[in-house]
Formats: sequence, structure tokens, C-alpha cells
Amino acid sequence: MTETTPTDSDAPIRVFLVDDHGLFRSGVRAELDRGVAGTPAIEVAGEAGSVEEAVAGIAHLRPDVVLLDVHMPDGGGAEVLRRVRPQQPEVVFLALSVSDAAEDVIAVIRAGARGYVTKTISATELGGAVRRVKAGDPVFSPRLAGFVLDAFSDRPGAAPAVDPELDLLTRRERDVLRLLARGYAYKEIAGELFISVKTVETHVSSVLRKTQLSNRYELSRWASDRRLV
Repeated sequence: MTETTPTDSDAPIRVFLVDDHGLFRSGVRAELDRGVAGTPAIEVAGEAGSVEEAVAGIAHLRPDVVLLDVHMPDGGGAEVLRRVRPQQPEVVFLALSVSDAAEDVIAVIRAGARGYVTKTISATELGGAVRRVKAGDPVFSPRLAGFVLDAFSDRPGAAPAVDPELDLLTRRERDVLRLLARGYAYKEIAGELFISVKTVETHVSSVLRKTQLSNRYELSRWASDRRLV
């Protein structure tokens, strides 16, 4: 009787989850651990709820693929990429975020993520995305692929990778603006970003001054034109 030796292609893909919402991590872990159609299998090797935990966990466990949230209170996905990729270039990153804003997609792709999918993705689709990025393919939710093509394209009519007006805003001001344009009240923005209502008001005033606009309705239209919403 001939024994067979497992090959690299038979080994499970080891995934590390990074998201600051524990309930969401539990849901993703449960779905992946339950098993989704396809070979190789996928197993969750570890998880983290902050940038510091993510950097330490990835260094220790050396997973194949990191499922990475874009927005976290202590820096977010781009910060994880910045700190991990130079030391562990073999680790593949797939952004998994509630945000479908062009600037978020472009920021993490520039930082080194191989793909970007939104949290509306099904368990089967997520499993397929993990396998594809591990195999070396870029993976994007359909609507998001256009953002990347525009940002990295030189063809006429492509959206500019750099927007001088947008670059006037800080990252936190952009976060506040995005939520404001989506109809969030100041108190809701404060809760979402873990800041005070007073700080939200300060950021909104700063954005109005920098954009030379008069009210939140004009800001919403301005943000929509730049595909921040």
C-alpha cells in the first residue's frame, strides 16, 4: 500500500482575522470554521481587535491570509499593512470592510492589500476570495474594481489618484465627512468614531472652512462628487 504525502496545495489556508468588533469576528470565524465549498480548506489561525494585537499576532502565527478591517480606532488596516509587510512580505492581505468609499479602497491597495471586499459578501464568496488572493489573484467586489482601475490608470477620463481639494482634509476630517454625508447625526458620528460631539463639531467646522462650503447639504454633495459616500 502506497502512502501519500500531503502537498502544499492540500494544506489548509491559515487565516487571521483583524476587526475591532468581536461579534463580527465571531461570525466570520463561525462561517469559515463551518466550512465553505472548495479546496483547499480554510482554517482560522487567530484574530485581533486592534492594530497592536494584529501586528503581534501576525508576527507570531505567520498566517497565509489576513482578513483586514479598514477602520479601527487605533489606526486601521493601512497601519497594520505598513508595520507588517516589510517584515513579512509573504503574508497576503484581503481588506474586508463595511466601507465602499473610493479613498478607503485605494489607500489599502496602495499600502499593499491584494484585494478589497465589503462585508455584504456571502460566506461562500468570502471563501472563494481568500483562495484567490492566496493563489496570487487580485480580488474586488464588482463596484470597487473601477475605483482601482481609475486610480492606477493613465487613460483619459480616469479619476485622478490625487485630489488637491480632498488632500486638504485630514484623515479624521474625511471620516467625519463621510458619515455626515451618509446622514449620520453628530451624536451618531461621535459614537461611530469614538470621539466627543464637540470634536465632531470642530471637524465639521474645519471641513466647511477648507472646502469653502456653507452647510452639511453642500458637504454631502461635495463628498458624493468625490465618491466618499
